[in-house]
Amino acid sequence: MKRTVQTVHVLTRNARATTGLLKVGEMTFPCSIGRSGKGYLKREGDGASPRGAWQVRRLFYRADKGLPPRSGLQSQAMRDYDGWCETVGDRNYNRLVRIPYATSHETMKRPDHLYDIVVELSHNERPRVQGHGSAVFFHLRQPDGGPTAGCVAVSMRDMRTILGMIGPKTTIRI
Repeated sequence: MKRTVQTVHVLTRNARATTGLLKVGEMTFPCSIGRSGKGYLKREGDGASPRGAWQVRRLFYRADKGLPPRSGLQSQAMRDYDGWCETVGDRNYNRLVRIPYATSHETMKRPDHLYDIVVELSHNERPRVQGHGSAVFFHLRQPDGGPTAGCVAVSMRDMRTILGMIGPKTTIRI
């Protein structure tokens, strides 16, 4: 049986840095985090990656762009109608929704490649607190290595390697 890594660490030179290293077991990978760095008091739209230990949840992938990646995580092909609610006050805040959706939401099947593979993290899950941040994911990095809106991101090549090393009991510590 293959062992999975229990904790993945996001390491940055300081709290304001938008790039760093993702330490997975004995391996390290370049990563991007939120445009505002890391923060303890996450708020919707603040651009910070929330400090803490977040369990990995579902793995979403674009079936129109390839086979599901090898991983110990439960995987789900994205559907054209998948979205993620980001409207503070909405009963589905920080949850997967069916689009079109009446309030503000993110489209999971983005026109760029950033969400071709997405891992849902447990941030603001239980209890789900309105306004404390939604759609904090582990996803693919911009080609220029630029910051995210509060997520953690790596290259496609690195993502495929990392997914083979993590499982449902893995946490990502920011």
